[in-house]
Amino acid sequence: MRLYATTHGLLLERDGGFVRPAGDFTLDQLFASADPVALAARAFAAGVASGAGPLPGSLAAPIQSQEVWADRVYEADRPELFFKATPHRVAAPGSGVRIRADSKWNVPEPELTLAINAAGRIFGFTIGNDMSSRDIEGENPLYLPQAKVYDRSAALGPCLVITSDLPAPSTVIAIELRRDGAAVFTGETTVASIKRTLPSLADWLFRENSFPHGCYLMTGTGVVPPDTFTLRRGDEIRITLAPVGTLVNTVL
Repeated sequence: MRLYATTHGLLLERDGGFVRPAGDFTLDQLFASADPVALAARAFAAGVASGAGPLPGSLAAPIQSQEVWADRVYEADRPELFFKATPHRVAAPGSGVRIRADSKWNVPEPELTLAINAAGRIFGFTIGNDMSSRDIEGENPLYLPQAKVYDRSAALGPCLVITSDLPAPSTVIAIELRRDGAAVFTGETTVASIKRTLPSLADWLFRENSFPHGCYLMTGTGVVPPDTFTLRRGDEIRITLAPVGTLVNTVL
């Protein structure tokens, strides 16, 4: 099942059929549920059929009160998990992400992004764009929050896949960067390249930490443009993950 957040409310889609869930169904309710997959199924069954799917340009990021965290690829027993964004810093599909004015080397990072409920259970996934100022990050390890956390430093979407099944290791994560209508970088990897098991990342994140509204966790994949490349304003970022679709954002 897929959940789309739109400017006119939530839509649930299954097997090509769209419904508008009952008015009391929210993303916060979904993330707080002990069994989000079952809750979504009930909401779909009780929803009002809608003949029209989500329209291009009308999508919102599938987030309400959730924090966004991320995993930096790191060789150690303990993963390097870091805070990434609050909801108001997350860009919607089709909208703009930002590069810092005080940075000269900026890149996107395509991420399989896990949806985790308040109990620490993974119940779905989406696409994440982890915008990074690599020159700031490399200058001083203590600058990581400034390199990673700023307005529109992340994007999520185009939908949230609600499922008990994690993506297969062979699932492809692809990125294409376009400038003036032409591709200037393409790259891809698979879920198998993620260094740690997905449940272990969720377990580490929830150690000594609580998320009353659940959270999103971006998982590091390591697909980034070469060191000679930096984003410019107007560049288009396209990240594709087959079960989710393609997340498209333009650099502001």
